[in-house]
Amino acid sequence: MTASILYEFFPQLTPHQREQFEALGPLYRDWNAKINVISRRDIDNLYLHHVLHSLGIAQAIRFRPGTSVMDVGTGGGFPGIPLAILFPDCQFHLVDSIGKKIRVATAVAEAIGLENVTLVHRNVVEEKGRFDFVVSRAVMNLSDLAALVRKNIHQHQRNALPNGLICLKGGDLQAEIAPFKRSAEIWPLSDVYHDDYYAEKNVVYVHL
Repeated sequence: MTASILYEFFPQLTPHQREQFEALGPLYRDWNAKINVISRRDIDNLYLHHVLHSLGIAQAIRFRPGTSVMDVGTGGGFPGIPLAILFPDCQFHLVDSIGKKIRVATAVAEAIGLENVTLVHRNVVEEKGRFDFVVSRAVMNLSDLAALVRKNIHQHQRNALPNGLICLKGGDLQAEIAPFKRSAEIWPLSDVYHDDYYAEKNVVYVHL
């Protein structure tokens, strides 16, 4: 499967953005043979299962220029790298506690010329920066993650959606969002992406 699957959902991509997305396939395939950041059985589904999934966050919010975003537990760069391509006027800070994964994400970002990302090998507990939003892809329970990153959300608002945590999560989330009650929203990705893979995939937002 190629990057063309993205264009149906994001027709506004510039030629440069398309080039960057198209470069991800061979880059991740090459790096994944050396350092396993994506299941080797799933590398052929890179665009459908990883890039498009990461861009699902854009179904909840289109970040305004100048927005700062931290990606916690980015692994090989998801969702941070696809989001950084989609929102070139925003700043993305990608954090992971596993050095070899940050090495892959850094190499990919450099290879496609991403200038709006910083990448660090760091546990989020030690991260002192402040951001408009924190994003993650199935890293941990919402309550645990919210407790860790609340310190990293600054108070200045620049988007219509108040600053907070935006996660890509699967399955039944009612118990997980229960502690947040009125401060949480869920967007089912199956409403937008009609592949079976997205049947129980969601974007979850928590105001922090």
